[in-house]
Amino acid sequence: MSPAFELAAPPALVALPAAPHPRHGARDGASALMRAVLHSGPTARTALSRTTGLSPAAVSRHIAELIGLGLLRELPTPPGPPRAGRPQIPVAVDPGHHLVCGAHIALRHTTLAMVDLRGRVIGQQRLPHSGDAPGVLGQILRRLPGFLARTARGRSVLGIGVATGGWVDSDQGVVVEHAALGWRDVAVRDTLAAGTRLPVHVDGHARALARAELLFGAGAGRSELVQLFAGNVVDAAIATGGTVLRGRRSGAGDVAHLPLGDPGLLCGCGRRGCLQAAVSELAVAGRAFASGTIPEPRFSMLVELAGEGHREALRILRERLRTVGRAAALLLDVINPEVLVVADGTAARLPQLLPDLYEETASHSHHLADPERTVVTSSFGNQVLGVAAGASVLDAVYRRPMDLRTARSA
Repeated sequence: MSPAFELAAPPALVALPAAPHPRHGARDGASALMRAVLHSGPTARTALSRTTGLSPAAVSRHIAELIGLGLLRELPTPPGPPRAGRPQIPVAVDPGHHLVCGAHIALRHTTLAMVDLRGRVIGQQRLPHSGDAPGVLGQILRRLPGFLARTARGRSVLGIGVATGGWVDSDQGVVVEHAALGWRDVAVRDTLAAGTRLPVHVDGHARALARAELLFGAGAGRSELVQLFAGNVVDAAIATGGTVLRGRRSGAGDVAHLPLGDPGLLCGCGRRGCLQAAVSELAVAGRAFASGTIPEPRFSMLVELAGEGHREALRILRERLRTVGRAAALLLDVINPEVLVVADGTAARLPQLLPDLYEETASHSHHLADPERTVVTSSFGNQVLGVAAGASVLDAVYRRPMDLRTARSA
């Protein structure tokens, strides 16, 4: 017979997509505790009561519920001399029972990732694709069962997060328009949910990255953040009050066509001087190839050449990063956030170019006093795509942990 104090195994849960406008009430207490433990690390109940403003009774009740769901766990009491009163048992986020799966759809490949409740990627797989929507989604459906079996290893998968560029309607789970992929009105959530029977959360990758930074990165414990993404597509996300702004039909954050580039550069939209025409990896690599700097129109080749000290490659990338800096300055002045995160492959791989980003941002911003503290690069290195994809599910978990459903009832 099992000991009377042995806890039952946490149930297999799923995370339904979060409502765009969070409700208030008893559930907020559990959410506040989850976030406080995530950001502070192992913390005793008395300290959590002070941090969150919840009564000691409410803290104990919520923690018991969250432990029962497998989201929090108690740790051993730290060694030390005996203290008066009840033992100060720390509680921490429990990464052992539940995971989320992420699928990031880029221009030429999909990244599948398994992410734990602390935002750590524990398994990742890259799948080259042809770009057509039925082919990409069909490939995800074919490869997911094996990927989940290899990486989850019996742990509960709370849902699938999908992140991609372009205009993504999060409420409907639809990619409204992704010009580089040629997608229009693609029902990603319905297609993947029907094939997996798991909740599917779909978001634009700038918004997904902003959620990840607020939970696990540079925005942890902050409420105002701007995320600027510069890859094959260019977009941004804005968080105020700890919530990422979606806008009408999730259209907020489209900065691709701000007139910040060289007026001579023609954009795919038909206008000239757009930010995306100036800094997208596709466009920059194309121009470098046309000028003979690189033998193939591949951005990674340009970055590699710059890393070897090639002067022209460095000049091209330095000018590109300065244009990103002008976009950062504009966003800083309009939003005035606590931190602005730049997700950009050049900044991550060639940190010697960062002074150009700081200098250009500072010279065009009226508010920026300390560029190296306010403008930072992504917190997630080469795992940024996987973390971004999983973040939309994790955001729902931390925002509404008591709304998790058992897999059978969902």
